[in-house]
Amino acid sequence: MSSFLKSWSSLDSYLWGQPWFLLLILPWMGLVYYLLVYNKRQSSTLQMSSLISFKSWAGRGRVFFVKLNRFVMLLSLLLLILALARPQRSDSKVKRNIEGLDIVVVLDISDSMLIEDMKPFNRMESAKDTLNKFVKMRSSDRIGVVIFAGEAFTLVPPTLDYDLIMERVSKITTAARARIKDGTAIGVGIASGAARLKDSQAKSRVMIFMTDGENNSGTIDPETGLEIAKGYGIKIYSIGVGRSGPTKIPVVTQDMFGNPVKRYQPFESTVNDELLARMASETGGKYFRATKEDSLTGVFNEINTLETTKIEDNKYVQYQEYFHIFATAGLFLFLLSQLLSLTWLRVGP
Repeated sequence: MSSFLKSWSSLDSYLWGQPWFLLLILPWMGLVYYLLVYNKRQSSTLQMSSLISFKSWAGRGRVFFVKLNRFVMLLSLLLLILALARPQRSDSKVKRNIEGLDIVVVLDISDSMLIEDMKPFNRMESAKDTLNKFVKMRSSDRIGVVIFAGEAFTLVPPTLDYDLIMERVSKITTAARARIKDGTAIGVGIASGAARLKDSQAKSRVMIFMTDGENNSGTIDPETGLEIAKGYGIKIYSIGVGRSGPTKIPVVTQDMFGNPVKRYQPFESTVNDELLARMASETGGKYFRATKEDSLTGVFNEINTLETTKIEDNKYVQYQEYFHIFATAGLFLFLLSQLLSLTWLRVGP
């Protein structure tokens, strides 16, 4: 009974299977009026020529309990009416089917990513910060990270462990500091990213390719890498990072005392917009140009909007019947009332 009362405390789940039976409450209210109000007025004054026939009843009347028994009988009828209306509680359950994406971010870590034209960071730190923000925006997609310069490495295979991804991304450094071959091997980067997605079971496979240069090294040319990605049905969102043209690249050396000294060397920054745009168009993706930090953030926000996780909700409603509780209580009170009327509370000779 306690669980029943708790379940019915929520009004939004209050239902009646056959609510038209509630109309019987109207004649029940008429009966209440007749027995408790009208009948009382009619019997308030009773003229008798003799009390001889009532002498045998002396001491047997229990007026209060008679009235109480009448109330019990009325309550039993009300409960039986409610039972006919079939009180029930609905439990709504939602089965959620989530169809996530598999995303691999391919990030250029060549030394030119240290160019300080993405204020307040250089290109590398701006890309890392924006990438971490992007990971936080996803909820059910497997994300992997591939880094490349003159060669490519898998930093994190596609995973749902977003904390691991952000930890590894925070430690990314440039090719010289990582002591790997410098350069910009775009074809190798595409092929390595595609290799991380080739066994994906997701219906949508996405590669986000970020570079600030043009292909100048690698054992796989960009055309071959692009064909590999197309063969696996991978959609590429390519991003050209930084401004093209003459700029300066920081170079850190040591003085005679071993202290780091930063100097700047002239550098010609070139982004192959034509190649990056073709990579996107031929795979159904989109090409973006990010020349400052806020534009890079805007690019990832747009990708986050374009590549959404498919969520399908199926709602099921289950009904739990409570009529038997009302019927049992009503029938018990009715039989009790009738038993008392025929025995202890009998009011006739």
